Amino acid sequence: MIGGQTVAEQSRPSARSAGLPQGAVPARFWQRTEDGRVRCTLCPRACNLREGQHGYCGVRENRAGALYTLVHSRVWAANVDPIEKKPLFHYLPGTNAYSIATVGCNVRCRFCQNWDLSQARPGEGEGEPMPPAQVAELARRFKCASIAFTYSEPVIFAEYVMDTADAGHAAGVRSVAVSNGYVQHDALVEIYGRMDAVKIDLKAFSDTFYTRIVRGQLRPVLETLVALRTMGKWTEIVCLLIPTLNDSDAELRSMAQWIRANLGGAVPLHFSRFHPEYELRELPVTPVATLERARQIALAEGLEYVYIGNVPGHPAQNTYCPGCGKLLVERVGFTAARVLMRNGACPFCARAIPGIWHG
Repeated sequence: MIGGQTVAEQSRPSARSAGLPQGAVPARFWQRTEDGRVRCTLCPRACNLREGQHGYCGVRENRAGALYTLVHSRVWAANVDPIEKKPLFHYLPGTNAYSIATVGCNVRCRFCQNWDLSQARPGEGEGEPMPPAQVAELARRFKCASIAFTYSEPVIFAEYVMDTADAGHAAGVRSVAVSNGYVQHDALVEIYGRMDAVKIDLKAFSDTFYTRIVRGQLRPVLETLVALRTMGKWTEIVCLLIPTLNDSDAELRSMAQWIRANLGGAVPLHFSRFHPEYELRELPVTPVATLERARQIALAEGLEYVYIGNVPGHPAQNTYCPGCGKLLVERVGFTAARVLMRNGACPFCARAIPGIWHG
């Protein structure tokens, strides 16, 4: 038996009668196994849960032989952010996103910049009650073009993401996901199918790095990127470069070659600067020269839009036309200070610039 109803179709009183806390509703993406356990089919971990057991993410629980999500409509972080902060550089530049997150994650990156959210669990505070319609209304009130599911991993609060994206679209507000891409295909189609743009963290191009540093796998993330291209979803990629761990010329060249061959040369790639955090506090900040070297390697391999992040004022935060080299979008910090394109094209040579440039 597969849990497949939408949240709107399911009975929330049944969750409360089962003794679950606020924020608990029947989950999607699961199967009941022959031995009475529940197998989650949301992410590649496919957690096989006994009665009362939580998934690796900490926010999904087997209760009475059914899977529940514990964080629906519960928000632990909410902010109005520039879309450039996600970062999405080829998507509605200069607009804001109403950005929300629950707790939990389906990987445990040793370098996590938001570990206080990603590694927290529902019992560690109640979160702010925020139903989907309220999120959509707040986004409109604060003049945000989009709702962003960010800070922690949106995949693990999939039901809330989908319901909120639906509410946002009904209110004329778009949705974007900032994700690690660690998701099974069927869930991917349903979750990202509701997104207007997706940013994927490609944390390295090494199975060893994913196993030791991320506690996940590389292959499902690459499959997600290919699936998003097949779906026609606007996608940008970020790689946080960590000194000595994922910044070798060979690895960077292999990553760029894979992106060019499987996604095309027009997908934006952001190399972001690492700052010591969480369990990797002993490593240094990424040298700017390393980021510049990575960018040159990616450009040499045929990627047309390669950016440097977390280095305020660096010229590689701007967008340039691959045809004539002219400046098209000037960014100052997280602000698009000037957008010179016309109808999604370079005003100097008329070359089309891929992206979503208008609402």
